[in-house]
Formats: sequence, structure tokens, C-alpha cells
Amino acid sequence: MIIKDKLLIGLFALALPLNAGALTFASADSTQQEVKKANGKADKEKKDDKAADKKKDKDEYAELIKKSVSLERGLFDVRHIENKWYFDVPDSLLGRYILTVTRLTGVPEGVGKFSGEEVNRETVYFEKHDAKTLYLRAYVGSQEADPNTRISQTLRASTVDPIIASFKIIGKNPNKGMNLIEVSSYLMRDNNSIGMPSSSSKQYSIGGMQADRSYIDTIKTFPINVEIRSTRTYSATQSNKIPATSTGNVTLGLNTSMVLLPKTPMRKRLWDKRVGYFTTAVTYFDDDQHKTDPERVAARFRLVPKDKKAYAKGKLVEPEKQIVYYIDPATPKKWVPYLIAGVNDWNTAFEAAGFKNAIVAKEVPEDQDISPDDARYCFLRYLPAEIENAYGPHIIDPRSGEIIESHICWYHNVMNLLTKWYMIQCGPLDKRAQTMHFDDKLMGELIRFVSSHEVGHTLGLRHNMGASWATPVEKLRDKAWVEQHGHTASIMDYARFNYVAQPEDGIGEKGLFPRINDYDKWAIKWGYQYRPEFKDEHAEKKGLMAETTKILATNPRLWFGGEGRDEDPRAQTEDLGDNSMKAGDYGIKNLKRVVANLPKWTRQDNDQYTDLTEMYNGVRDQYRRYCNHVATHLGGRYLNNMPGKEPVEIQPAALQLEALDFLGRHLFEAPLWLYPANIVSKTGVNPSSDILNRQNMLLSHALSTSMLSKIYDDSFMSPRALKLDAYLDKFFSTVWKPLTAPNELSNKCRRSLERLYVSNIDRCLNPQAKDAKTAGDPKPFNTDALLYLSVHLDKIEAFVKGQLDKSSGINKVHYQDLLRQIKLIRDKQTKA
Repeated sequence: MIIKDKLLIGLFALALPLNAGALTFASADSTQQEVKKANGKADKEKKDDKAADKKKDKDEYAELIKKSVSLERGLFDVRHIENKWYFDVPDSLLGRYILTVTRLTGVPEGVGKFSGEEVNRETVYFEKHDAKTLYLRAYVGSQEADPNTRISQTLRASTVDPIIASFKIIGKNPNKGMNLIEVSSYLMRDNNSIGMPSSSSKQYSIGGMQADRSYIDTIKTFPINVEIRSTRTYSATQSNKIPATSTGNVTLGLNTSMVLLPKTPMRKRLWDKRVGYFTTAVTYFDDDQHKTDPERVAARFRLVPKDKKAYAKGKLVEPEKQIVYYIDPATPKKWVPYLIAGVNDWNTAFEAAGFKNAIVAKEVPEDQDISPDDARYCFLRYLPAEIENAYGPHIIDPRSGEIIESHICWYHNVMNLLTKWYMIQCGPLDKRAQTMHFDDKLMGELIRFVSSHEVGHTLGLRHNMGASWATPVEKLRDKAWVEQHGHTASIMDYARFNYVAQPEDGIGEKGLFPRINDYDKWAIKWGYQYRPEFKDEHAEKKGLMAETTKILATNPRLWFGGEGRDEDPRAQTEDLGDNSMKAGDYGIKNLKRVVANLPKWTRQDNDQYTDLTEMYNGVRDQYRRYCNHVATHLGGRYLNNMPGKEPVEIQPAALQLEALDFLGRHLFEAPLWLYPANIVSKTGVNPSSDILNRQNMLLSHALSTSMLSKIYDDSFMSPRALKLDAYLDKFFSTVWKPLTAPNELSNKCRRSLERLYVSNIDRCLNPQAKDAKTAGDPKPFNTDALLYLSVHLDKIEAFVKGQLDKSSGINKVHYQDLLRQIKLIRDKQTKA
């Protein structure tokens, strides 16, 4: 039984796989047929889908092109189809860097910005992700390393440019290597490459963009650039400064330039801070460093000599590519020769760099189609606007500093500004300036000087507000010297005209006008000389720095003093000479002559006084400048970058005391000459109020806790520094004088000045909580300077008591009130 059972089980076991196998084979055969059938259907569907996709791709592109309204060929072929804009991006431009720069073309009143000013800049490039997608990346590379170093591998691995936009490639383009994308939605979004950045929202009081009232005006394309003009409307927060915000909206006009950068960058020239160039930042990494090397790259045109051998021998050589500026055909014909001369004048500077005929200005030939929007051409554009300004923007390759193209924008109303400057500064010196309507030759020469200044900016030069300091004040009155050497060492200074010269000096136009001068020639030589002997930018920098040190050590006229925004009183805007006090004395002498003649020089028919009012306001502004030039000397420091000089030098005490003396004579002694009855009766200016405002501004600056602390702290740094007690004693002698002037208006102004003085002391000794706030620093009111000020208040109190016994009437009441105020100051100190 047992054996039999085992046999049956074995037979069963043997039979089961056979039956199962038969079932399996039958099932597999059936499944294969079904699968084959299904696969066939799937293959057919896939083929149908491919055919459909192919048809769809073909149809999507073809159908879109059929609707094409316009086509412009250029850097990108640009199509405008049914209110949308499209770019045809060639594969040849994938990975090529494109600089986008957005500028204002229209602004609401009160913004404080003007048409033409830049609001946005970024470098971008297209990248093909797959057959269906283009990415736009932002180039953010400002770090470099020698590719032969190990650290360069790490730097490459840790640097990824962000993807800032994605575009669908439309259909199958029959033009090989072309990718059609729709760009309207991207171009009408505010971001860092197109439109208004979020950082601008506060300045313009704007909120979100209103899509239904924003649109692209035009897109123009050229061989190396695309120009996109748009109108954008934003919701607005109401601001009293910007009238348009009362509607709840602000509309701006913008132009974005997309400019193709060179495939191979020019070699950088690493900046030396002793020469004034616009720059871009770069940081270098190296295996042998202990820390990174931050550098800045100077902006300049690519200028290469045609004959390199002759250049190397010191001969003047023409460049391979000349810098050419075209004059906007809209420019009034009579000003064209002067604008051209303002450009061509720079050849004298380029000769110092070894080039002849390096730069030229031309009118657009009638038989050539040259557009101001084409980035292959530099233009001097004439804009019919009321703005009293001109400016010189440029497109710079951030990798190398190469200036790709540049425009000088010249506003029509800059001529009104020139009229004011020249009449107010040189009216007593040049009879041609004694009228509101200058003759064409005079206005032309004024235009030429502004043209030259703006060309300097487009060549890469920054302002040099220290250039005028290189000229001794008395040389500005020396006819032979100033006509030979000029009144400032650089046209890049704001040293408009020689207001120091006096009528009896007999100085002509050559000694009154600025010109391209010593510093400008030196700066162009530094930036544009061709130096192939250096293997790279680092070796070049080392060599140029050694040469610069040697040259500056022998010629202080080549000092670059910066933009005039720091504490160095030698580098200020609109000033002249090496002593602001002496220059201001001469300037005020001339201003008095201008004021005496202003009604005659500005006379209008029919009892109209608009010209008188405008020029009179200009005179008052010029007077304010003279006082401000002097006030900057209080607490001043010299910031040196010249060989053999300490980087920081405390200004000598004698000059600061001289500054206080000037302010005592010209500001604290009420300048009533500035307010003659025959002018204020026609302009409505209130002399008392105007004088008080000027005095208050000066006292708030010169008698502040920060100023007193600065003078006190600086007195420990140099034996030549001004001591705080000497400063306060000199201040006292300029302000606290008996009220005995024969003109009662002078006494009135003196009383107001003394009350302001005491109020300022109160603000220092008893600061309000808001005044005492500082961000993370020790309170500025914890200083010995306030102890000196407290003793100074005792001196004032003694003076007031001495004058009280001699006074009567309003003067007596004034002194009694001052004693009351001084007691209150003491009481508040005790209670505190």
C-alpha cells in the first residue's frame, strides 16, 4: 500500500506538470497573439501620434507664420503676430553673452529721475535644454581663476548661473538652427533683466504693474542689438512729491537694449584707484593665495594700433578701429560744428597714448541708413526736452570692461543752464554774457565744452573734482598763466568757468573756459596705451602701477580727487583753486557786480520779470555754493592717494579758522547786498527769511554734536589739528557782536542768528530721544566735546549779561530772552 500510494502520487506529480505545461503553452500563445495585436495597435497609435505631432509641429509653426504681421531681421529675427512678439533665436547665439540695459524714456513729474537714466542692467544668455525648450540664464560670474590652477576646478563646480526664464520652442522651424519663441509675456514682466527692479518701487512710489494698461510699443532689431520700448502702468502710493500718484497710478516709459557682447573678451586693464575710470568688480582666486584678490576692471574702448611696430617705436599710429560718433540728424544745424569739435578735441589726449585720429565725430551721410538705435554706432543724440542736462551712458562688457557702444544725450534746455552759468560766473568779465540771448559763437563754444565733458564720460572717465585744486587761486587772475594752462587741470571736473578772475585782469575766453588738460591726457594715456609686452592683466597692473607712482611723484597736477562726495575739502563740485576762502572772496566780488546789473541784463518788455527771477535764483544758488565750499573745510580731512603722502591727513587749523572768518564776514554778517529792493520787489523773495534759512543750515552743520566730536577727536591725531576750544572761541567772535549796525535789518538778522545759536547748543546738550538714537554705536553724546560746549555757554551768558546793561528797546528784550533760554538749558541738564 505504501509503495502503491507513492507510485500514484508520483504519477500524479508527473502528470500535473504535463497538464500544467499544456495549459501554459496554450495560454502563452493566446497572450502573444493578444499582445501582438495590442502592440500593433500601439505601434499604429504611436505612428499616428508621431505623425500627428509632426503635423502639429509643422502646422503650429506654419500656421503662426501665416499670420505674421511684421518681420525684422537682425540679432534675433523679430515677428509681431496678433499682438504678441516672437524672437527667432539661432543656435549660433546659444551661450553667447547679451547685456540688457533698461533706461527711462518717460517719467512722471517729481520723481527726481530723467529720461535716459538707467534703472536696470544684467548679462544673460540663451541655453537649449531640449528640442522643446530654451532657457535664459543670468551671467553672474565675477570670480576668476587661472584654468591651470586646482582651485579653478572647484570654482567652476561651485558656480551655477541661475535660470531666469523658460521658453517653449514653437513647432519645427524649417530654417535649420533657428528656434522660434514667444517673448511678450517675459518682456512685460518686471525683473532684473527687463523692466523695473523691485528696488525701485519705493523711489517711484509704485506697486504692482497693471497689465491692462501696460504694453510693448516697438521692438527693433539690428545686427548686434535689439531695442524694446514699453509703456508700463503701476498702482501707486500717494506721494506729495509725485503729483501723478494722486490718481492711484504711475505710468513710465522704458527702453531695454539687448546688446551682443564679443565672442572673445578684450584683455582687462585692472584699475589703479589713482586714475578715475568707471569700473566693474572681479575677484581672483589662486592656489598660492592666503586670501582672495578683489580687483576692479577699467571701462574703455578696444583700441589697437594698425602698425604695431611703428607704435612700439613711439610713433603716432592710427587705430585699427576708430572711435566714431555720429551727430543726430535732428540736431539744429548751427550747433553741429561745435558738437563735432567737442568730440574731436579728445584727439590731443589720445596722442598722449600714442594714437592719432583715434576719435572723430561725423554727420550721418545722406546715402547711408545709420540708426541711432543700432549698437554698432555711437551717437550724440539731440533731445527736445526741458531738462537742463546732458549725459553720456555706455554699454560695457562686464567680463573685460570693453565699451561696446556709447551715446551722448543732449537736452535742448542745457543751453538755458549754460546761459545761467556763464552770465552769473563771467558776466562782469565778458560783455557777450550781459544778455539773456548769447550770440551763436559764444553759445557754440559753451556747447563745445559740455560736449567734451560728456565725451570724456563715454570714454570711461569719471569726474575728477580735485582737478581744480591743482591751480593756485592767484594764478586764476594771472592772464598769461591761466590762458596758457587753463583754470582747471581737467575738463572732467565741475569747474565751470573762471569766476575768480576780476574785470581788471583782462582775461580772455582761453582763461575762462575749461579745456581738455593735463589730467585728461594722463588718464587717457593710462587707460588706452597699448601694452602687449605684459603677459596678462596682472603683470600689466604691476608695471602700470610702478609707472604711475613715478609720474605722480613729479606732477601733483595729475591728482585724481574723486567725485567730491567725501570729506576732503580739496575735491568739491563747482569750486576753483587751492583755497576756497580766497576763491569765494573773489567770486562774491563778481556776484555783487552781477546783482547790480541784473535788472538791465535781464530786461523784458511789458513788465515781465521771468528772466530776472530765474537769473536771480541762480545768483543766490551761486552764493550758497561759495559758502558751502568754505563750510566743507570745517572738520575736513585730506584723503591722499599720492606717492609719499599719508592716506589720511587732518586739515591744518589755520585753514579751518580762515573758513570761520569767511563765514563770519559773508554769512553771519547779513549779506544784504544780495537783496536789493529793485530785485526783491519784483521776485517776492523775503530777505530776512532767506538769510535765516541759510544761517540755520550752516549752524546745524557746524555746531552739531557730530562736528564738535570730530574736531575734538581729530585734535589728538595731529599737532597741526584745530583744538576744540580754539574752534568755539573763533565761532563766538564771528557771531556774538554788539547790535550796533546802522542798518536795522542787519540787527534783526543778528538777533535771529543768536537765538539760532543758543537753540543749537540746547539741541546738543539736551538731545531729544530721537536725536540720541544710533544703530549699534555708542551714543555720540558721550563725548568730552559737550563739556567744552557747556563752558562755551558760560561765555555766551557772560557776553549777554554785559550787553544787557548797555541795551534798550527790542535789543534789551532780546538779551533778557536769551538769558531765559540759557537758564532753561541749564535746568534741563540738571533735571536730566
